[in-house]
Amino acid sequence: MNYTPNDLENLEFKKALIRGYEEDSVNQVLDNIIKDYSEFIRENIELKDKVALLNEGIQHYKNIEDSLQNTLMIAQQTAEEIKKNAYQKADIITKEAELKAQKIINDANQEVIRIKFEYEEMKKRLHIFKSKTESLLLSQLEVLKQVFTDDE
Repeated sequence: MNYTPNDLENLEFKKALIRGYEEDSVNQVLDNIIKDYSEFIRENIELKDKVALLNEGIQHYKNIEDSLQNTLMIAQQTAEEIKKNAYQKADIITKEAELKAQKIINDANQEVIRIKFEYEEMKKRLHIFKSKTESLLLSQLEVLKQVFTDDE
């Protein structure tokens, strides 16, 4: 039988004629109180052990949560760094490509200018050659005319 605090307050013992309360009745109540009290102590210890075990579990999971949050933050920072580096590398590659393209265009323009210059030089040489050849042919023709007129 489990006694409540109210039961213990209202507990009445039968009085023996000679010495007060009936000893067997008091001993039985005390035995029940001791038994109940022992049970409460045992339950209290078990509950404290359960609470401690559950607190350990909660702490373990809190540690895991903290670790996961730190890992997530590091992963986010790493992803942002990788993204930033990728954009920087893309900018560098783009600028290098633009510089190379500009150099190719400049080289091509220089080549066009050089070829135009050579073309103009060739035209001049051709004109000079033509003029000299024409002049030579005319002078040869004059020589031939003189030779043939002298022979006549």
